[in-house]
Amino acid sequence: MMKQIFIPLYFICCFSACNNKEEKSSTETAVFSVYEKEMNDAIAKFPDSLLLKEKLIQYYRDSAAYDKAITTVNKAIQTDSLNARLWEIKATLHFENEDTLNAIKSFENAVRILPLPRYIKLLGSLYAQTKNIKALHMADALLQNKNADTDNEAFFIKGLYFSCIDEKNKAITFFDKCLSLNYTFMPAYREKAIALYDLGKYDSAINVLTKAITLQNSFDEGYYWRGRCLEKLHKPTEAINEYHTALRYSPDFLEAKEAINGLGGK
Repeated sequence: MMKQIFIPLYFICCFSACNNKEEKSSTETAVFSVYEKEMNDAIAKFPDSLLLKEKLIQYYRDSAAYDKAITTVNKAIQTDSLNARLWEIKATLHFENEDTLNAIKSFENAVRILPLPRYIKLLGSLYAQTKNIKALHMADALLQNKNADTDNEAFFIKGLYFSCIDEKNKAITFFDKCLSLNYTFMPAYREKAIALYDLGKYDSAINVLTKAITLQNSFDEGYYWRGRCLEKLHKPTEAINEYHTALRYSPDFLEAKEAINGLGGK
């Protein structure tokens, strides 16, 4: 089964792939080719098996072979174009391969076939990040869905949209609505703090992030953005400490490493 999705997307973004694109050794390449052949042979023998196709797609995805993964899912869609799951997989692959336009198109197909709240959330988040007013329509669809607890995520999508179109105060209002329904929703703390940061309200942003970290002390982005705010308040030593804390919880946090280097820290 494919991993869970979430977009920096907060929603996709939760779908994290191996993006190691370093050159493979000859042994790794040979193993790749053998497994690839075995899987393709199995699919040829059992062409109706979605599980086998998903396993091969996941294998390509884990190897950062996105072109092959997308080609494989496209072949599956040719024989099963009304399978919303396949469109979701295709959307995720495009998103991770930094092709937002095709990710949106694929999620639109998934929603058209099967308007599950999950698909609506993912599409709405992508619309918001691309400044598409359709994000508000997706959020409203979630608010109208009385069979799912999605109101807080609908308000989050609206906040994200208004933040992306630079209406920061309106965005903060929606992030507050989101948090009033779910006070442990870390993405809303992060986005509210970023909006305050963009408004130059660094102390207020730090207060928001401190509350988030109190609730979840492993919230790496909370420490990172506290560091960003402290830099603006001309407190480089304290900022470096925040970046180091972020790295303690997420050793591969590239932005935190770059921030430390930028301040001359170690």
